[in-house]
Amino acid sequence: MTDRTDLTAATSPTGTKLTPSAAWELLRDGNARFVGGTSSHPNQDAARRTSLANEQHPIAVIFGCSDSRLAAEIIFDVGLGDVFVVRTAGQVIDDAVLGSLEYSVDVLDIPLIVVLGHDSCGAVTAAVDSYVSGEMPPGFIRSLVERIIPSVISARRAGVKDVNGTVAENVRQISARLMESSMSVAKAVDEGRTAIIGVTYSLDNGTANPVRIIGDLDPDEIG
Repeated sequence: MTDRTDLTAATSPTGTKLTPSAAWELLRDGNARFVGGTSSHPNQDAARRTSLANEQHPIAVIFGCSDSRLAAEIIFDVGLGDVFVVRTAGQVIDDAVLGSLEYSVDVLDIPLIVVLGHDSCGAVTAAVDSYVSGEMPPGFIRSLVERIIPSVISARRAGVKDVNGTVAENVRQISARLMESSMSVAKAVDEGRTAIIGVTYSLDNGTANPVRIIGDLDPDEIG
């Protein structure tokens, strides 16, 4: 387990860049503290704030759902400057998301992209309901649902019909789609500068569990 001191050193402005596996270890350990009720709330004081006034060196970019119950800094027990966060309902990809992720890997040189979904996701539920009923929701909610429907179809082909199973499939599909949609992200992964890990979060017990790995991230190091 990585302690708070290691987290602070790893994410300081003068810290050495982490490997994808080391970055995930820090997040995994923070999640374990959160689950166990022993969160240390690192890097949230005035000194940390001052040190980040002119630069940032996050250990990961977290592309997660907008759900209010999925606050990345809390569930991974990190603080200011530790993670670069991008959020849309259902982790739907658009140009702004891709631009943000490309900035994170090419400019900030972040070693890990986390695609973070969660159980009982409202956006995925809406997509499943639309698939079953054949009726689409109104307004721009329709745009969200249309982008999630391919994951619903993929899940159904695998015999998965429940929402939480579809959430996991959506995370897997989005992780792969980042490679297909962004030449910049694909290049960073192929060169070993970053890796992608798809994760599902349990609203009930707070655990974050990997469901997909793309790139140089050792599966033995994420157990």
